[in-house]
Amino acid sequence: MRRILLGICLGVGATASGQSTNAPLNADYYHWIDRYEVKSGTLVPELFTAVKPYKRSAIVAMVDSLQARGNIFSSSSDQYNLEYLRNDSWEWSRAESSDSRRSWKSLYKKKSDFYAVDEPAFDLHVNPVLYVGIGNDSRRNESLYINTRGVEVRGMVDKKIGFYTFLSENQTRLPLYAAEFGSLYGYSIIPNQGFWKPFKGSGIDFFEARAYIDFNISKHIWVQFGHDRTFIGNGYRSLIFSDVAPPSQFLRANVKVWKLNYLFQLSRMTANNNSPVGASRYPDKYMAFHHLSVNIGKKFNLGFFESVMFSPQDSINGGVFELSYLNPVIFYRAIEQQNGSADNVILGFDWKWLVRKGFSFYGQFVLDEFVLSNITSGNGWWGNKYGLQGGIKYIDVAGVQNLDLQVEGNMVRPYTYSHASSFTSYAHFLQPLGHPLGANFYEVAAIIRYQPMPRLNMTLKASYARSGRDGAVGTLPLVDWGGDINKSYVLRGQEYGNTLTQGTVNKIIYQDLAVSYMFRHNLFLDVRQTFRNSKSMDPAFDNNTSLTSVALRWNIAARNYDF
Repeated sequence: MRRILLGICLGVGATASGQSTNAPLNADYYHWIDRYEVKSGTLVPELFTAVKPYKRSAIVAMVDSLQARGNIFSSSSDQYNLEYLRNDSWEWSRAESSDSRRSWKSLYKKKSDFYAVDEPAFDLHVNPVLYVGIGNDSRRNESLYINTRGVEVRGMVDKKIGFYTFLSENQTRLPLYAAEFGSLYGYSIIPNQGFWKPFKGSGIDFFEARAYIDFNISKHIWVQFGHDRTFIGNGYRSLIFSDVAPPSQFLRANVKVWKLNYLFQLSRMTANNNSPVGASRYPDKYMAFHHLSVNIGKKFNLGFFESVMFSPQDSINGGVFELSYLNPVIFYRAIEQQNGSADNVILGFDWKWLVRKGFSFYGQFVLDEFVLSNITSGNGWWGNKYGLQGGIKYIDVAGVQNLDLQVEGNMVRPYTYSHASSFTSYAHFLQPLGHPLGANFYEVAAIIRYQPMPRLNMTLKASYARSGRDGAVGTLPLVDWGGDINKSYVLRGQEYGNTLTQGTVNKIIYQDLAVSYMFRHNLFLDVRQTFRNSKSMDPAFDNNTSLTSVALRWNIAARNYDF
């Protein structure tokens, strides 16, 4: 498989032309970008916001076009954000404000870059990465901490090949509820990361690497090959493809032409972190994914997606890699059925409606499996598996500049995303590719963001979730009630009569206030207070958590464990 991916990349690269790297996924950073489209009240042709990450060149083109309209960047904070976004990708904006007044010899000639090269044949940006902080968890006797050091490098060669690399070494002691993310069900995992090892008792140590190369094959088609995350949707959560799981290897091709955007992505993922006897690596599985997005008029966007999870190492597939899934324009469900229905196909759609200036409605529908007669009869058949999302964004609430509100609801039926084994479940490294709660839950969340002055940002998150859990490790009976997507649905508790949040009910109230001040470009001081109240008849899920933390963050997104 590796040779196939490399061959495709080398073959396509020979015809490459000008290129741009991505802005790394970062909820706060991307909120600013999405905010101004919603504020304008009309779709921007430069970006299809359901497909993330965004290209830096597209971000600059978008904010420049919105600035030309007038009245979008109306407040001092908006003007600051405009300048920040243009300075952060100065190789595309050529903003005069990007020049630094505090340069030291060849360092920090630009506000956003520790070291930069700007030559016709070579563009380079090098930045240190630092994330250090301490905190307190009411459920732990030891202090929380995070210690991340690393480097971020991006650039272009001959304006034909783009490249990006992020490397970091990390030691941290997580909030106890985050450390228990998988261990309650017997999985040796931590949120958002792959391989890790213990560090000084209750701490953990992990190395993170993300990288890709990037090139165009025409004016409207670009290709990336690398190791990173993807996010599909306009919401706080994504039920289609989220960044909850660790980065994975991918080959991604995107076509943006007329009112259409088409993404095809093939990802190599990890089925589980238990190496077979005599094996030297974790077992592989693959996901083929495509998403078509179309702008209908100036205010409505509709997207359709289909994905299939499969693995040659699954005993059913007998070591055969299904080459038909490499076809970027084929219907996966037809191929899966033709081959004996051994793989896990999920499909659905997403939408966004800019009702008027400052208001946006959005949503998603995910369909894993269903039989119409069983839905209409209301018999609770286990195979009626689907998820729904609906949300609203309100910009400059009640006329208060830079006060934004987002309200979102998510619901996923039992057994959605699960399959016969971890080789075909909708997960990577045993972590969901959709919502962090997996399935068998509903959730209502609200986010208030306020930027009272240019450098100060305040974010308040509050959510209520009701989830149906299986018993923790060691409890009986061993029945799958549909919340753990890594369990085989063969273990399901019943054929009919299945209801949302069945099993052991777990109610979670999550509240988080984060205050962030940017001292200089991409250097932040974060202070946050978190309350998490988890109630259940099962003692393993019945606990209250209070977290207080302070951190210094440089060229890296804040780490959130908001579930």
